[in-house]
Amino acid sequence: MFIPPLFREERLEVLHALLRAHPLGTLVTHGEEGLRADLAPFLLAEDGGKGVLRAHLSRAHDRLDALRAGGEALVLFQGPQAYVTPSWYTSKAVDGKVAPTWNYVAVEVRGTPRLVEDRDWLRAQLDALTALQEASRAAPWGLGDAPPSFVEAQLAKIVGLEIPIRAITGKWKVSQNRTEADRQGVAQGLRHDRADEAMARLVEGEREGAPSKNDHPLKAIN
Repeated sequence: MFIPPLFREERLEVLHALLRAHPLGTLVTHGEEGLRADLAPFLLAEDGGKGVLRAHLSRAHDRLDALRAGGEALVLFQGPQAYVTPSWYTSKAVDGKVAPTWNYVAVEVRGTPRLVEDRDWLRAQLDALTALQEASRAAPWGLGDAPPSFVEAQLAKIVGLEIPIRAITGKWKVSQNRTEADRQGVAQGLRHDRADEAMARLVEGEREGAPSKNDHPLKAIN
């Protein structure tokens, strides 16, 4: 990913926060037939290093052999994104030398994947993923709500995926190259024209803080 210095984000807590807020990642691998991209929801575990990504795939997935081969994988996570019209820039009235652009936030992760067959690991992964996504519901659904025989049958159909993070890089392209007046114009336009509070706050310089790992359901996976 091309990242000019102005847009580079290297703070691990900020990068981790985006992964947790936008867990659906694009897993890019290389096999005999070339490059392949697959979508999967990931959970992030902190290990004292850069972290570990965990997910699960169908046992029928035709990319398992490539993953077993041990080659490096790339996982891309994308956060808020928005078109930016030049009409929001106050500098437009000065000389008209403005152009449209696109703001976006993305995190790129690299590491060598390994497959996990352990039944308890798989159960803990599904419990953690479900708990995280159901947490905001008044009556959260859990795996314990399904018949045990059904859960066991589903566990038999999946394989775990674990990627220790070797490298992680973030790109926050959120109007940093504009004047303060232009950035305020972009933030106001995003709010009023698009009702896009998330990108407006990013343009204003806010970053999500990382949640406490003690409150994260992934701690159940050993």
